[in-house]
Amino acid sequence: MTVIKNHVNSNFLKNKHRYHILNESPWPILTAYATSFLMLSITMVVVSTPFSKYILVLNFINLINVVTCWWKDIVRESTFEGNHTTIVQTSLKYGIILFIISEIMFFFGIFWAFFHSALSPVAEIGAIWPPKGIENILPGGIPLLNTFLLLSSGATVTWAHQAIIATDKKNTLTAMYWTLILACVFIAIQFFEYVSSSFTMSDGIYGSTFFMATGFHGLHVIIGMIFLFVTVIRLFRNHLTKQHHFGFEAAAWYWHFVDVVWLFLFITVYWWGG
Repeated sequence: MTVIKNHVNSNFLKNKHRYHILNESPWPILTAYATSFLMLSITMVVVSTPFSKYILVLNFINLINVVTCWWKDIVRESTFEGNHTTIVQTSLKYGIILFIISEIMFFFGIFWAFFHSALSPVAEIGAIWPPKGIENILPGGIPLLNTFLLLSSGATVTWAHQAIIATDKKNTLTAMYWTLILACVFIAIQFFEYVSSSFTMSDGIYGSTFFMATGFHGLHVIIGMIFLFVTVIRLFRNHLTKQHHFGFEAAAWYWHFVDVVWLFLFITVYWWGG
């Protein structure tokens, strides 16, 4: 694999320590504002405020622009300035692990709501689960196909990781392409599932918990796709090496987290819950 020489010790030689002291940056506060405006515009769309859809698009573009500038600074600091030394990368690994744990807690709350309603269904929904009038989605159809697609994407992202370690750029890119293709197909099939479903989010507790769980998982799949797409761009630019590829590792860990959450969704919501 053609690589760019990473001066991983330049920070140590300059500052006599291996830690990365961050410079002042406008991107954290700008990202916070952009995210807040995006959530506000989503609320405006929900309540049908005039021109809310156009405002939503503008705020989304603004958020993408801000985080892209922030990511560019991080890439420059890590790849070209050598600030992400071994000890800094260890700290970043702890950070992404804590982030994934926070995401696990988020989904734990969603599963809690689902099990609370499914294990003790109230009389208002017929004291049964699924409630009366709900035609649940059979697990052996679209959900099983999506399970195969997502688990296959987990295998291809592992293939890409092994190829990076082996300094095989061609196979790394091939595996990443397959991962993104499988993810896109997964999202397309899930959209078809939503469109063809006989119930909606407004159909009581079953509809709200179902679409809350699967919808937020789909959102995490899209976020993971963006994560992996950025990694592909960095691979093209030879930013990742055998020893210095934490950006890819973080994306791969996040993707495996998405896989595991889907397995729980398939077993509980589609199979057991149906």
